[in-house]
Amino acid sequence: MSEFPPPQPAPAAPETPQPTPAFAPDAPQPTPAFAPLPSSAPVLWCQNLTKTYGSAVALDRLTISVPAGRIVGLLGPNGSGKTTLLKMIAGVSHPTAGEVRVAGLPVGPQSKALVSYLPERPYFSRSMRVREMLAYFADFYSDFDGALAHEMLSRLGVDPAAACSTLSKGTVEKVQLTLVMARHAALYLLDEPIGGVDPAARDYILSTIIRAYRPQSTIILSTHLVRDVESVLDDFILLRYGQMLLHAPVAYVREKGTTLDAFFREEFRC
Repeated sequence: MSEFPPPQPAPAAPETPQPTPAFAPDAPQPTPAFAPLPSSAPVLWCQNLTKTYGSAVALDRLTISVPAGRIVGLLGPNGSGKTTLLKMIAGVSHPTAGEVRVAGLPVGPQSKALVSYLPERPYFSRSMRVREMLAYFADFYSDFDGALAHEMLSRLGVDPAAACSTLSKGTVEKVQLTLVMARHAALYLLDEPIGGVDPAARDYILSTIIRAYRPQSTIILSTHLVRDVESVLDDFILLRYGQMLLHAPVAYVREKGTTLDAFFREEFRC
């Protein structure tokens, strides 16, 4: 494996994380705030990661290091760069500049074998049956656990013989979450996994994620529904206008006498 620059030690977090102003292309950019994270070999490492679409900057020089064994909330309002970041880590979009490594590997076939990615939108044909989707994953991914997938579907009350065309949008998303979490991956990327389900089902979805989670793996879960996911998170990353404002353990905000949801609302209030 080729060597790559180790993440730089994180500076101490300021007493009050400073908000980032709206992006101005020529303005000097603030240094993101960090709070201490557990020391471990990173399962994800990004250095100066940037994505532009013409003159629009979707992600601006993001640098992070995420160790194994963490559940991380990727938080920010719509348009903050969450989906863009996950796509580049998964290898379905290419950065304009900067570098991504997964378990020390550059993005490519080897890194993709370690990443299980749930995109924001359904991607299976509505003509397929659930069992056909399971067979597809079993053929494509050597780490797919069919027995675990069937167990998860049973818990979710989904019939493997059902056609996707007969399922609600929320149930299709449950099936796709099952497929993603039934892999024995090093890194799980979940883009808005509870965004398309009704509030009553969110706890059930989160319990499914936690039940399938393996402590040696890391989950990065993007959402703007902070209150619903706060209880399962170890750490969080705040994004705004494509820039990282803060990467810290959830305990960092609790020590300040507040909740992550309240902290998020205060940071992003209009």
